[in-house]
Amino acid sequence: MRNTTKPLLFWTGIFLLFFPGLLHAYLLMPFPRSQNLEAIKLCYYLEKILLPLRIAGGLLLVWYLVRYFFKNTFKGRIIKGAVTVLLLGSLFVSDIKYKASSMFEEPKTVRFANAIDNKVPESFIVLGVVNNGLAKAYPLIYLGYHHKVQDNVGTLPVLVTYCTMCRTGRVFSPVINGTRQTFRLVGARHYNAIIEDQSTGSWWYQATGEAAVGPMQGNRLKEIPYEQSTLGAWLNKHPASLILQADSHFKAAYDDLKNYDRLQAVDKDPALKNKDSLVRKSWYVGVIIDKQPKGYNWRKLERVRLINDRIANTPLLIALENDSLTFHAWNRRVDDKTFNFKINLQGQLTDLQTSSVWDWDGLCTSGTQKGKRLASLQAYQEYRHSWLHFHPGTLFWEGEIKNLSFIP
Repeated sequence: MRNTTKPLLFWTGIFLLFFPGLLHAYLLMPFPRSQNLEAIKLCYYLEKILLPLRIAGGLLLVWYLVRYFFKNTFKGRIIKGAVTVLLLGSLFVSDIKYKASSMFEEPKTVRFANAIDNKVPESFIVLGVVNNGLAKAYPLIYLGYHHKVQDNVGTLPVLVTYCTMCRTGRVFSPVINGTRQTFRLVGARHYNAIIEDQSTGSWWYQATGEAAVGPMQGNRLKEIPYEQSTLGAWLNKHPASLILQADSHFKAAYDDLKNYDRLQAVDKDPALKNKDSLVRKSWYVGVIIDKQPKGYNWRKLERVRLINDRIANTPLLIALENDSLTFHAWNRRVDDKTFNFKINLQGQLTDLQTSSVWDWDGLCTSGTQKGKRLASLQAYQEYRHSWLHFHPGTLFWEGEIKNLSFIP
């Protein structure tokens, strides 16, 4: 019977039609253990050959059905028919339910409003971008679902991204080799979103902007400076800013992210006594100076609100505003003078050397340094595990008292 029913033909067709798609879905979504594997190249090339493999598998199954299926015993037909129907259902899993572009759709309407017509609460966290005096704010609660918004700030094309699995935002130029690209969400590797540009088909890590595989491998998207703050703090500095509004098509998806922008995972468990115990998903503020990355423990930063530090030859200041959600990183050196800072009893930023007062835009507003401005340093909020994975060799500040003392 085995010689007449050709079982190898059937199982080869089943394997080619279904297994590559299931493996592809497993590796590109956060299933158990899948994200820890070094498999991005496998995912990339598997996607390129997925359709030909499925066509080959489908043709084999059709051939088997026509020539050999009814030569099986009744039991054999039941088993093979049930396997085929069951695995056909797996296409729903691999191609729809766990396909990134289906789970996290593009905005259907990208609409902005000024502060007067805005419907976004000022307590929401936003990523803010400024270009030639024009400011735009993108709320995390919307970015967190869509993962990316492709837009312009004035004449500047921007790709505003956010990945909830590693809790970090980036703003990139979508221009590659002089041509503006359209990007699609592919999935995730190492718990970070992977996006693909339309022209070259390269896959880029959202956390670094680096092309991990494809024709552009090793290149990086140009990063555009941005700030993460509450909308209220952003509007204090940029009152004419435009604010991205909710897309009514995705209200349920946005509701699922309620309080995402302000509660750490450990804060959601009232029975947990040691709030620093879940180190992996602890929030950190990350900076990179002279190729040296450093991460600052968010919970400890909340307690002290201000850190005078130094990385390599750069004296820097990490500070939280009074809302305890808006953070900044600045160079403490101005005109070859290095300042140390504190927050006075009125909640103002002041330097110890001259007692001048500085605002939360880094501008000195009163005192002998009036009119001087601290240079901004790009800083990110990110989970510890993600920051460390993409920035090996990171130094970590965990609330050491020495970092609060006078650092020249």
